[in-house]
Amino acid sequence: MWNVPQVGHVDCMSWSPSTPPAKPHDYRLGVQVTVQRLDPGLPLPSRAHPGDAGLDLRAAESVSLGPGERSLVPTGLAVAIPDGHAGLVVPRSGLAARHGIGVANGPGLIDAGYRGELKVILINHGQEPVSFERGERIAQLVVVPVFVGEVVEVDELPATDRGAGGFGSTGT
Repeated sequence: MWNVPQVGHVDCMSWSPSTPPAKPHDYRLGVQVTVQRLDPGLPLPSRAHPGDAGLDLRAAESVSLGPGERSLVPTGLAVAIPDGHAGLVVPRSGLAARHGIGVANGPGLIDAGYRGELKVILINHGQEPVSFERGERIAQLVVVPVFVGEVVEVDELPATDRGAGGFGSTGT
């Protein structure tokens, strides 16, 4: 069994023995995300290119967004994110660059226990109205491992060189 390095004392995930890494940087984790198609007329989420992190999500209905407007757009999909993982719904970079379209709560978080329809809160940060037709790619789903360990309260945190410095503490 191939093991991914541990974080603290938590074994984050294991390699599947049937798919060992082809190269040291080839992280095929053997993790599956099961998908229920709530709208049979739409394709399953897919990667545009091999090795891409994001799975394209599509609009289950047409939507128009004026400048500054946002809308909750259904995808026609429900997913089962594996335990120890989370789904992040992130904007598509091309839509952001061309039209100023983003995910209002970006990234949106899908917990492992959620089984409802995936919906994307799109927002138009641009200056022009933008419309999406049913079936168009509107966002991406990225599945990542997450810390699911115990939270322990202490009276004082261990010291670091940085300390409480933040919000511009390293300069411009």
